[in-house]
Amino acid sequence: GRGRGRFWKPTTLPLFVQWTELLDPTNLVVSIEKIEKSRQLLLTNEDAFIHDLEDRRVQEAWKRSLSTVHPDNSKLIPVPFRPAALLPFTAPMVSQPRPQVSFYTYTTAFNIVNGNASYNRRPHESLLLGTGVIASSSFFGVGVPSLGQTHPLLCIFFSTSTAHISAMNVVAARSLEPIRGIEVMDKEGNVMGYSRRAGTKAVKDTATSRIVLFGTSAFIPEVFSHFFIRTQFFRQYPWSLWTFKLSCTVLVMGLMVPVSFSMYPQIERIQCNKLEKEIQSATEETELFYNRGV
Repeated sequence: GRGRGRFWKPTTLPLFVQWTELLDPTNLVVSIEKIEKSRQLLLTNEDAFIHDLEDRRVQEAWKRSLSTVHPDNSKLIPVPFRPAALLPFTAPMVSQPRPQVSFYTYTTAFNIVNGNASYNRRPHESLLLGTGVIASSSFFGVGVPSLGQTHPLLCIFFSTSTAHISAMNVVAARSLEPIRGIEVMDKEGNVMGYSRRAGTKAVKDTATSRIVLFGTSAFIPEVFSHFFIRTQFFRQYPWSLWTFKLSCTVLVMGLMVPVSFSMYPQIERIQCNKLEKEIQSATEETELFYNRGV
């Protein structure tokens, strides 16, 4: 009874619109007191339709809860790792000539914090796993050649490697989910069991969304920069390249973060016949639900 069903109800809003609201930067500075009040309001209005425009308080409480509280364990998400923090933290790193260790350190922590938390894990396991993932991601990342000045077209090609390494980072950081299984629930939020197949799908879908996010966010600014360095403005002000590239990256990521997050629902459906036999025998439902993570 973690109460996940209370805070992840079906919504009439398209996922993209929903995420643009959850990614509001003000969600990074909301006080703990306001978050707790929002949670209590949702608990006392459990049966209310949370997108009822006549009840703005419930609607705002719902958004605040989704953007600051982990749906699996109901714990506050640390401010630097809330979904709204991804853009301001990673955009300056993605705009660099090649991936930085700091980029993989942050994304590893982000993936672990925002992954599924319904399976049993000890703190030291997350620490050891995170350290290994940071080391391996950084090893592959720093191996990407920095050929921007002599081979700009190759730099465009190699920039997409950030996307593939980021996807590998998700798979490695959340590798315990397919091994131990994650909770699957019926539509009322009752846990039917732990599924390794659901864990595998959750990690796979999230990794795919990362490829779209960081692949597009790294590729498009490199393409524009390739043409920008040919302009007269760049010849007069060569220092402007970094500013141009950073601005372009922020604009592209500003669009791609909600796009990638909305590729798959936060609470995904899975047909019961695709799950393990012991889970199928535990319920008569034809489909179950699980938290995909971010």
